[in-house]
Amino acid sequence: MASASSLRFVVGALAAWGLLAGCGRTVAQPATLVDLKDRTLKFTLTDVDSLERDSTVGAHRFTLVFSEGFTCARLADGVTATLNGQPMKLEPGGVPDTGVGGREVCEPPRATFDFDPERWDNEPTEDLRIILQDDTHSMVLVLRDAKAKRRFLRESGSPGTLRRNQTYAYAWLPETDVLQGPAKASIIHKNTGALGVLDVQQEGNTSRFTVPPETVEGQYILRMSGTAVAQVLSCEGVARCEGGLFHSGDVDVTVSP
Repeated sequence: MASASSLRFVVGALAAWGLLAGCGRTVAQPATLVDLKDRTLKFTLTDVDSLERDSTVGAHRFTLVFSEGFTCARLADGVTATLNGQPMKLEPGGVPDTGVGGREVCEPPRATFDFDPERWDNEPTEDLRIILQDDTHSMVLVLRDAKAKRRFLRESGSPGTLRRNQTYAYAWLPETDVLQGPAKASIIHKNTGALGVLDVQQEGNTSRFTVPPETVEGQYILRMSGTAVAQVLSCEGVARCEGGLFHSGDVDVTVSP
């Protein structure tokens, strides 16, 4: 029979081995939706119309991410996520197996949906209803009039021409959105890549800027972007919901005297 001292030695050795094995490692705990009910759902609708990166993955995407918790969580099997009845892509989170040494980083669970901008442009504006559910719990997020194609619409004049020292107005659509702050605008010279940041004055959803008189004539890309407040109609099954609706759009323009 092993002595008490030898047993203490074995237990101590195993404990030490466990500490060493776990040193620098993050362990993801399997989590059902009821385990995540105290977290925040963070969402972003991204709507990017880029002339330089037309086919960028994720340019037209709705993303839902759980906030961080006290422990690293990985969604258990059986969770489903839908956006207006259509399946979303679930990423369970946890610690990715990168095969690289060092301390791992916990990735929160998330769900994404890539939408067709042309289809959304042709369809009526609707609320976005996102539902996550499993055998333990369900979560519902409803955003008012969020299913819509966003754009900046020039209020007057030829959309392809900007004149130096002239002021132009662009309205954010749809009108049901409310911008969080002033939009951003810049012009990028097509040949040189030179970037000129424009001073935007915001009034409601209308953005105004004046083309600087020293701007060189030529072909440019006018890039405008902004983030609108998302009106949350329902946030059920979680602690809170927060996020915004981001849009960026490029237009070919010619700067002339």
